[in-house]
Amino acid sequence: MPTAKKKSVKAAPKKVAAPSKKTASKKSAPVKAAPKAKPEVKKASTPSAKSAVKPVAKAAIVTAPVVKVEPIVVRIPAASSSKKKIPAAILPSKPAFDGLDGKPVRNILVTQPRPENDKSPYFDIARRYKLNIDFRPFFEIQGVTAKDFRRYRIQMHEHSAIIFTSRNAVDHFFRIITEMKTPISSEMKYFCTTEAIGLYLQKFIQYRKRKVFYGDGSMKDLLHLISKHKDGERYLLPCGDTPNADITNYLKAHNYDYIEALCFRNTPCSIKDIKVENYDLIVFFSPSGLEALLQNFPKFKQKGIKFGAFGTATCQAIKDQGFALHLPGPQAGLPSMSSVIEAYLKENKVK
Repeated sequence: MPTAKKKSVKAAPKKVAAPSKKTASKKSAPVKAAPKAKPEVKKASTPSAKSAVKPVAKAAIVTAPVVKVEPIVVRIPAASSSKKKIPAAILPSKPAFDGLDGKPVRNILVTQPRPENDKSPYFDIARRYKLNIDFRPFFEIQGVTAKDFRRYRIQMHEHSAIIFTSRNAVDHFFRIITEMKTPISSEMKYFCTTEAIGLYLQKFIQYRKRKVFYGDGSMKDLLHLISKHKDGERYLLPCGDTPNADITNYLKAHNYDYIEALCFRNTPCSIKDIKVENYDLIVFFSPSGLEALLQNFPKFKQKGIKFGAFGTATCQAIKDQGFALHLPGPQAGLPSMSSVIEAYLKENKVK
């Protein structure tokens, strides 16, 4: 019996020692694998980090100059386009005036109603040059009735564009259209001589910038706008009994599809109470104004009175009557009659 106990005692430590070796081997296996895995992770991470950093640095270097260069590329065409608007071959170095005699111009008669806005350039000229500017319309505008307008048999749905050269044309055209209860398409295009006339359309239509086109006040600029919209357009020209010859001649010469619509007539006024000999300069805006002058003063002599005229038809009417024309308008760079008058005063050295 005692011998069996001894054997069992000796065997017990052997069994205990054996699992301790196995556990040691199991623990050492992950420890040895860990260092092998670490370099692999480091090698994989370090190149990817370097490769991620390098492209960013290169991209920053490349994009920086591109941002600086882009504004320069945009500015260059803008400068070239502005130069094209004023070519030396078209615009003269000085306005064309006759009668630059150096004699002072102190009293001016403008054959139009007095401007309602005190910010009119005529008032600025009067203050700047210490002049007296009087306003007196030489003719009255009488609108055509809707009954007379129907005789022209104008069908609004057959037209795609309308040309306006004055506020009078705008007022009387829409008055007639309202009386006739004739609808106007929302796709109608409007061509105006000035921005003021274009904005004035807001009183009658829903203003849409893509449908309203306006020039700088000169017929040349307006005709340039119309030339861009020739194909497929049928024009309507609301006008008075003396339509603008520049527009009608251009439309006829280039075979535009258009119709004149008489909306008002110019009737000479009685101006016998005016002492025309007291004025140094008389400005006309229509052949009807010159007609009124001759009707009221059949024995009128121009003598030292200077004449200014706005529009080709008005300028031609003055020349046809044998009078001297000193201030023709508009001119290149001088789209309004007020700008023509101021340019003349500067050239005539009147301050």
